[in-house]
Amino acid sequence: MAGNSQRPNRRTSNKKGAQVGSGGKRRRGLEGKGPTPPAEMRKGHVKNRIAGAKARQSARRPAARRGGKGTSEMVVGRNPVVEALREGVPASMLYVQQFIDNDERVREALKLAADRGGIHLMEAPRPELDRMTNGLNHQGLVLQIPPYEYAHPEDLSAAAYDDGEDPLIVALDGVTDPRNLGAAVRSVAAFGGHGVVVPERRAAGMTAGAWKTSAGTAARTPVARATNLTRALEAYQKEGLFVVGLAADGEAEIQDVAALDGPLVIVVGSEGKGLSRLVGETCDMRVRIPMPGGAESLNAGVAAGVALYEAARRRRG
Repeated sequence: MAGNSQRPNRRTSNKKGAQVGSGGKRRRGLEGKGPTPPAEMRKGHVKNRIAGAKARQSARRPAARRGGKGTSEMVVGRNPVVEALREGVPASMLYVQQFIDNDERVREALKLAADRGGIHLMEAPRPELDRMTNGLNHQGLVLQIPPYEYAHPEDLSAAAYDDGEDPLIVALDGVTDPRNLGAAVRSVAAFGGHGVVVPERRAAGMTAGAWKTSAGTAARTPVARATNLTRALEAYQKEGLFVVGLAADGEAEIQDVAALDGPLVIVVGSEGKGLSRLVGETCDMRVRIPMPGGAESLNAGVAAGVALYEAARRRRG
């Protein structure tokens, strides 16, 4: 009935604004924000970016060497096989032809493989070795080289920071000769660097030739492979590394660059074409190596060695 009807509860006021009590917000607002946080915790500060990059690298460390694997390779012929074994080139299998003439090189190859350990010896008939090598003149010896496990570019700087050191890295742009890659690896090892970065495509990889030129230093100096070299360099810049590109028309001479004593990436182009356009534009600075003798250019391995020497000299000073 009308007398017993009940009205629904309604708000008695439509006013907006603060209600009774502030929940302590005003008091907390008067207390201030406390002491200024350290640089590593201030957003936008370079040390904050470096600390963040190191944290991301640490999170990725269980998945180290994520640069992928190369392809397997075969070294054929008695002299090449012996030289590869002498230089410590990684190998998984040594194929020896059945009824082979047992000369001095064959005996040395067998001894080197046995002394090293971990290399399986397999006797195979000549037709099988002909098939494996696509008819190359194998002379009864074939050495199987396993795929190289590349690091990821971020692993190189992470390892340097873990050791409390400023990263010193060489990146090769368009270098297709494996011997130049091996020479760069050797120079990085000699001058206390932390690794070499190569593009995934149209670039030399860690073949038996690169291993031999490195004179064994490739066993302790990582080579990283980047899907896109420009993006890898940009990632290094975000971590706080200074990227220097070597170019004949660089705006400064290398000995005048102050940033050589800090976190550094040295980018070396091919002997003929130099740095590619995008890579050159990405570099923080393009520098030249003075050559009083009048040579037009240096090959990539030599150029990397000169730049690394100057960086190492500056760091010692």
